[in-house]
Amino acid sequence: MIQIKAKQQNVSFEKNVEKLAFVLSAHLYNTLDASKVIEEAAKRSGISAGVIKAAWDAAGEVIRTWATEGHNVPLPGLGSMRFGVRSKSVQKLEDVKTSLISARRVIFTPSKEVKDELQDTKIAITCYDKDGNIVKRVTSADTNDVEDPEGENGSTDSGNNGSQNSGSGSQNSGSQSGSGSEQGGTSGSGNDQGGSGDDNGGSGDEPGGSDH
Repeated sequence: MIQIKAKQQNVSFEKNVEKLAFVLSAHLYNTLDASKVIEEAAKRSGISAGVIKAAWDAAGEVIRTWATEGHNVPLPGLGSMRFGVRSKSVQKLEDVKTSLISARRVIFTPSKEVKDELQDTKIAITCYDKDGNIVKRVTSADTNDVEDPEGENGSTDSGNNGSQNSGSGSQNSGSQSGSGSEQGGTSGSGNDQGGSGDDNGGSGDEPGGSDH
């Protein structure tokens, strides 16, 4: 079960003005150490932890190398990963330069199995008032929709015309974790400040931007 917390906090941007709203974010546990994952995989497979670690390190090196060469690299059992950029668009050829790139990106596309697992997982929401007291618990009755990183409505790397090569991904829905609102509306699995999306708008950091 995915644990979500809804914390009541001031979302006003005006000085001395309080505007309270319940902001949703994921309840994150400690980040697991790689050695713990390797140890658990060894128990489940019957393969020694040393062999699994060697394979883990080798796979990581191959994935990094191929991704930086422009490949969309499969992540066994998880999906695929590739690198991209967020950038502005220009009309004139002479204006094309590396300064148009505002950020480099890691794009993860989950496999059908991962998306199905997420879709079948229930969500529990715990509500806290501004003093940190629990005031309500509820099991979410959302539509169980899973965002498609390669689709038009998700955090994408696709172009304005649907082309995967030029990309203008919409970040309104945030990234892997759900939908986000930087202004304290409804946010997804990210941090306590609100949305998990990288930006409020998907077409790069500035008007006319795009993702690649």
